[in-house]
Amino acid sequence: MRILSVSQYKGTTWQLEIEGRPNVYIGEQTVEKYSLRSGLELPPAALEEIESSDLERKARQRALHLLTARDYSFVELYNKLEKNYPKEMCLSVCHRMAELGFINDNVYAEKLARQLFEIKRVGKMKAVQEMKRRGLPRSVIEAAIEPYLDDEDVLSRLEELVEKKYERYLVDEKGVRRVKNALARAGYSYDSINKVLDLYDLDFSGG
Repeated sequence: MRILSVSQYKGTTWQLEIEGRPNVYIGEQTVEKYSLRSGLELPPAALEEIESSDLERKARQRALHLLTARDYSFVELYNKLEKNYPKEMCLSVCHRMAELGFINDNVYAEKLARQLFEIKRVGKMKAVQEMKRRGLPRSVIEAAIEPYLDDEDVLSRLEELVEKKYERYLVDEKGVRRVKNALARAGYSYDSINKVLDLYDLDFSGG
């Protein structure tokens, strides 16, 4: 098949008019990469390669666009791309982003752990749940949360959380149950919760 014309369509998108086929729309980079021009003869396999290469270029651009907005884990980025591009292509693009240092599960996990434990003040179970949801491997999660698992540090964070957010509810048994349930949902063990709440005068017997 022969290329009848190569012309700019819109922005960096170019239009290929090909003998006996519908027009093909690809990026300017792909036109330059394959030195496409009017009169060039293309075997069918070559056109398939050109279209596949251009699609992967679009996938890379999409990945870079996503990564300018926020950090992603390898799995998160793959899942995002997989909605619009072939699986093998998404895998290739994610590996390329990792090679270039644009995604790094270890660094991402460390940042996420710092945010979850130091800012949101969640417990271990909640943190692990959230990090799994982000597609991080177990070994990466364990390494990232290890600095935050010291018993004294856990109780200190929990004490600060209760003081800041829940102390006002510790006025009756119903309030205490409400606080315990909220802290359990935040990922703290009942053992830790009880140790911190024991610091408060929670005897409502009236005696």
